[in-house]
Amino acid sequence: MNAGALGQFPVYRPRRLRGSAALRRLVAETRLNAEQLVLPLFVRAGRKLRQPVASMPGVFQLSPDELLKEARSAHQVGVPAVLLFGIPERKDERASEAYAANGIVQRAVRLLKKELPSLLVITDVCLCEYMSHGHCGLVAADRRGARILNDPTLKLLARSAVSHAEAGADLVAPSDMMDGRVAAIRTALDKAGLDETPIMAYAAKFASAFYGPFREAAESAPKFGDRRSYQMAATNAQEALREVALDIREGADIVMVKPALAYLDILYRVKAEFGYPTAAYAVSGEYSMIKAAAANGWIDERAVTMESLLALRRAGADILITYAAPDVARWLKEDAR
Repeated sequence: MNAGALGQFPVYRPRRLRGSAALRRLVAETRLNAEQLVLPLFVRAGRKLRQPVASMPGVFQLSPDELLKEARSAHQVGVPAVLLFGIPERKDERASEAYAANGIVQRAVRLLKKELPSLLVITDVCLCEYMSHGHCGLVAADRRGARILNDPTLKLLARSAVSHAEAGADLVAPSDMMDGRVAAIRTALDKAGLDETPIMAYAAKFASAFYGPFREAAESAPKFGDRRSYQMAATNAQEALREVALDIREGADIVMVKPALAYLDILYRVKAEFGYPTAAYAVSGEYSMIKAAAANGWIDERAVTMESLLALRRAGADILITYAAPDVARWLKEDAR
């Protein structure tokens, strides 16, 4: 039919589909499902330990036995993956527990893969939790003050990633933002015969005020200075795209934007420009603000959480890393009934 023929017909205004919930689901452009979820978990030495994180209601530092219970419970409601952060028994200036064969994360990985083989286990690869000073890299002090040593740090990050993969991690996730760390980790994994271990790079990780509660949970606050010399400035979008491009070139299989909700523009541009599998991390501050407002009766926790995650999906996220993952999986099951 040619364009002129359209004039023979009345013009109807498009209408919103206001029918049943089933109809709305049928025509939904953006969907959430439990298979997109990753649950971050914090593990430390001990037994029967569930130490609450005061600034993150419902989140705990867990001993390996309790970690297993938490992971199993989440997996049973449909969460397919966990992201592990370790809290070592001792810290030093070389983060030696980060790459120790029997370090806390390595032990946790072996336990989870033995007891829950179908659970996808991702490990955060960073040194800040293991460093006595709380920074993500080796530090040197001279007349100019303390500074992070980028290249020597890469060797320790690569050792950590290899040790996690050797313990059975399905995926390693470097979060340090040192230049060249993806290439260093990829090379080390390949040399160790772990060439099929994928890398999920924290590719655009911003120096954000939203990380406060996490630093309590991971006991990783810097003892001096801040992380602005190696994490990204919130002012820079083009730089974020360059960082993502570099990580892809160095061998990243999945790229991540962190934080999530305050950086939807970055998330959208990363997905649109590169088309790579893209993760978004709904960070501790985002989670805690929703929890606090809900506790005061100011918002509906379930509705706001789901709406926030839908925003990440609309912006391009394929993978949703969220502390609310078990609740979201349950809510999705309820909605499907």
